[in-house]
Amino acid sequence: MRVLITGGAGFLGSHLADHFLAQGHKVIVIDNLLTGSLDNIAHLFQNPGFSFIKADVTNYIHVPGKLDAVLHFASPASPIDYAHFPIPTLKVGALGTHKALGLAKDKGAVFMLASTSEVYGDPLVNPQPESYWGNVNPIGPRGVYDEAKRFAEAMTMAYHRFHGIPVRIVRIFNTYGPRMRRNDGRAVPNFITQALKGRPLTVYGRGTQTRSLCYVSDLVRGIALLLASDINAPVNIGNPHELTVAQLARIIIRLTGSRSRVARQPLPADDPQVRRPDIRQARAALGWKPEVALEDGLRRTIDYFKSA
Repeated sequence: MRVLITGGAGFLGSHLADHFLAQGHKVIVIDNLLTGSLDNIAHLFQNPGFSFIKADVTNYIHVPGKLDAVLHFASPASPIDYAHFPIPTLKVGALGTHKALGLAKDKGAVFMLASTSEVYGDPLVNPQPESYWGNVNPIGPRGVYDEAKRFAEAMTMAYHRFHGIPVRIVRIFNTYGPRMRRNDGRAVPNFITQALKGRPLTVYGRGTQTRSLCYVSDLVRGIALLLASDINAPVNIGNPHELTVAQLARIIIRLTGSRSRVARQPLPADDPQVRRPDIRQARAALGWKPEVALEDGLRRTIDYFKSA
């Protein structure tokens, strides 16, 4: 295949580029480097099957030659990012999705949208199945990301229904692993960075809010299986093992051998109180389930942060 990945210089996009190149496919990455980094893909530039285009996908996208798949993964993806870049976040979810869908339609390619568990907002059901419509505050600070992804899903399904193009929508739950940025703002990189420096680990609120963490290699495997399927509807990909943020902080302190303590800060607005994927559809339709245990994945991630 010849695969285009928007946002391919980001944490997740770069791992996807690795995967498809390792499978013998050709990969084109488009990224404006707003939150992505060339460091994530520097090792790929010597690969003859890889090419990079620096561009903003909210503008017109032109890629010569055939494409078999367009994976739209461009977007700020952490609360600190979409707080800094609220309008670009909305634009890449709306205009960027429109441009990427148009390219897929023109090339006769499969289109995949990187959606998110954030479409469920602060959910009133736990775990969250794909049938749940969510509980989102559209005008809150997180709304720029939540609503951008919800709109992107709506446009993706409109293109599927109106133009008949094959689409895949992956609802990604909390993912971690090497190449996360130290200043990402999410719990895992924050905690690891603070623990390695012996600083207090910042826990917001009481720390009783839950997250479900999926190691990046498991997520990439699930995405590849979904792309190869014929499912034109959203599918949750994530690890259903749920733990509190306070528990995660204690685990990282232990694994790093740190003497850090926990420091509590006020809970940000609209911070989800629970987050756990219902993965029955992924199990049944894709034969997928996560395989990397939490502590194994955290050790690999800690090793990366030590060497980065």
